[in-house]
Amino acid sequence: MDRTASRPRKADAIFSATLSLLAERGYDALTIEAVAAQAGVHKTTIYRTWATKDEVLADALVQAPELAFAIPDTGSLRGDLLALAKQIHCLLSDPANRRVITAVVSALPDRPATAEAAGRFFADRLDREQAVFDRARDRGELADAADAEMIMDLLGGNLWFHTLIRAKSADDAYFERLVDTVLTGVIR
Repeated sequence: MDRTASRPRKADAIFSATLSLLAERGYDALTIEAVAAQAGVHKTTIYRTWATKDEVLADALVQAPELAFAIPDTGSLRGDLLALAKQIHCLLSDPANRRVITAVVSALPDRPATAEAAGRFFADRLDREQAVFDRARDRGELADAADAEMIMDLLGGNLWFHTLIRAKSADDAYFERLVDTVLTGVIR
């Protein structure tokens, strides 16, 4: 039986409970039993769909409403990247999301399944963001050889470092400098 073939009715509650408990307790203390209790479901409801907490976590990272954001369509690549940068910064600035991110990142070196869950999250995001780059190519704003993944790594990586490591906030002027640097580079 394919465990992921159907989604439980209370999947959003399960995903929210997973992220909430991860933020509160950390990865090691995250259990299916605790997720079930907080989501108001029996643990067998979870085990029918997911075999491990890493499988639940992978789907929670991709599907939880707390981590969702809309893909912008402002009519320009620069406008779309500015909107994405603001949304990424907003997600990273939320205290609960920061705790989730910290717990996932700290679990990565020793847990291949968690690394796979994080990989699914970023692959899903890039799949969604691809529309921004497709539209930009159609408008003639972006070279065919431009690498969407690299552009998002430059944009998102900067925001992760700026927000999580340096613990700084960002304003519109910062977002504009960041996007313009990604789009135009740094040499004359």
